[in-house]
Amino acid sequence: MKCYNCGCTLSEKDFCTACGADVSVYKKIISTSNRFYNDGLEKAGVRDLTGAVSSLRQSLKFNKNNIEARNLLGLVYFEMGEAVAALSEWVISKNLRPNKNIADDYLNMIQSNQGRLDTINQTIKKYNQALAYCHQDSLDLAVIQLKKVLSLNPNFIRAHQLLALLYINQEEWEKAQRELQKCLKIDTNNTTTLRYMKEVESVLAMREAGRGKEKKRKDEDVIKYQSGNETIIQPINARESGGASTLLNMGIGIVIGIAVACFLILPARLKESDNAVREELRKVSEQNDLKTANIAELEQKIAELTQNNTDIQTQLDSYVGTDGAVETMKYLMDAVAAYLDNPEDIEKIAEKLEKIDPVMMAADGTDVVDTLYEKMIQTVGPSIAENYYDTGYESYRRELYEEAIPDLQKAVEFDQKNGDALLYLGNCYRNTGQKDEAIKIYEQVVSQFEGTEKARKAQNFLNEMQDEG
Repeated sequence: MKCYNCGCTLSEKDFCTACGADVSVYKKIISTSNRFYNDGLEKAGVRDLTGAVSSLRQSLKFNKNNIEARNLLGLVYFEMGEAVAALSEWVISKNLRPNKNIADDYLNMIQSNQGRLDTINQTIKKYNQALAYCHQDSLDLAVIQLKKVLSLNPNFIRAHQLLALLYINQEEWEKAQRELQKCLKIDTNNTTTLRYMKEVESVLAMREAGRGKEKKRKDEDVIKYQSGNETIIQPINARESGGASTLLNMGIGIVIGIAVACFLILPARLKESDNAVREELRKVSEQNDLKTANIAELEQKIAELTQNNTDIQTQLDSYVGTDGAVETMKYLMDAVAAYLDNPEDIEKIAEKLEKIDPVMMAADGTDVVDTLYEKMIQTVGPSIAENYYDTGYESYRRELYEEAIPDLQKAVEFDQKNGDALLYLGNCYRNTGQKDEAIKIYEQVVSQFEGTEKARKAQNFLNEMQDEG
């Protein structure tokens, strides 16, 4: 264990023998983090993945630099089918420890395999489409999409759970039980899975109890006894029949049986067969309708893919290019690492943040990544904006309006509350003849900073431009 103050190896003492810093609390924090990591490792070993995630997240709360805990958390997420969450943890781990980190192998394993990237992308899209079908009450189409998802990613627990829920809604209890059993093989202690399984097993148990009572009633209506090696089953009232009337009853029964067969049983059987054929035709018709809907959906998607082939190819290439989701997360992690390394080095942090495409963040970012990006902008955005504002204002003061516009735009992007930058940006547009852009900026200043001196000046500029025509 290294000292947090000077980096020297610590002894058993409660202070650092090199710099004298008090490390008693620090040792307890690191020890607690390692204990949660060991607990998560044990739970992952017995496939209690939900419990492992909880323990490993606690470990990282105590020590965010616990590389082993972060890498294991990524593996657990990947085993649960959560590929994006796993990639996020490995990217953070790689930025915290660039060298001799097994996270490099995990990232290379995914990034170097274009087919695996395509599979992850298709899995997320199809799962989201299944959720959309559920909201539209198109449950049959949702089931089809989820089956496709699980064919691509059999370990995707959330897809198994949603499919089981749809089966429960359709009262197909045995199918729901099979899906939930698959979930339990992946994650033995998932609370949602166990709750669904409890409901399914209670219904199946009631059905089984009903079948047992019916079988018991049938057994009570007959008498069984052994005759040599054969078991004779005889109705109860058979013993009460007299020997003399047996033949007569048999003859009458044969005649009645033939009559019943001709006039009752045969038409009923024919009607039953006809109903069975009709039911089979109905099922086939429903299946054909479902296939037709699926074919129509696929044809529509093919048309869209054909029309936008160039854009889609660019999007697929972006996963391994400079503007892909993985690269976007890497740039964000670089910015975070630069901030943690030296919060005062605003220029270096700004250089990293400028590489991030906000459009890509909005399209492919997870909730965790989006939150991290917003926190970074909130933390260092005003300082970055101030640097850009100083540069832009200097160009503005020297009447270099074209040069001032990009810097003032950056200042407004990183700090939308910077009213001075916004007002001078409008002046630059006005002085360079971009009247429409200037009007838009002045109106923004008036609405955003109402009642201030900036708003009054902007309104005066607007009035002057209207007088000029």
